[in-house]
Amino acid sequence: MRPANIRVPALPPQPGTDHSDCRAVASVLARVGDKWSVFVIMMLIDGPRRFNELKRTIAGISQRMLTLTLRGLERDGLVTRTVFPTIPPRVDYELTDLGRGLAEPVRALGQWAFEHLPEIEGARRDFDVRNAD
Repeated sequence: MRPANIRVPALPPQPGTDHSDCRAVASVLARVGDKWSVFVIMMLIDGPRRFNELKRTIAGISQRMLTLTLRGLERDGLVTRTVFPTIPPRVDYELTDLGRGLAEPVRALGQWAFEHLPEIEGARRDFDVRNAD
C-alpha cells in the first residue's frame, strides 16, 4: 500500500507552550472588563469630561480609584488626558479612536446584562438554594 494523499496542508501555528498569547489578551480583558473601566468608558461615550464630573457621575468610585482607572485606560491607549493651562488647571478626559471602538461592545454587553438580569438573579437564587448547607 502506498499513501494516496501525501500533500496535506500544514496546521496553523499553535500558541506557544508558555501561553504568552493568552496572558497578553488576559491583561487587555482585565483592563476593559473591570467595573470602573466600564463605567468610565460609558461616561465618555458622549464626549470629553472633566475629572470631577466623572467622579460625581460614577457613584461609589473614590478619587484614588478613578485616578488609577483613568491612568490605566490612558496607558492602554483608550483615553486621552488634556490639561488646559488655566487657574486652576482644567483636565479633560476623552476616548481615543481605539476607545470609541471599544465603547460599542461595552454598551452591548451592558444592554445584554440589563435585559437578562432577572434570569441571572433567578439562577443565582436557585443555585444558592441547591447549595445551602
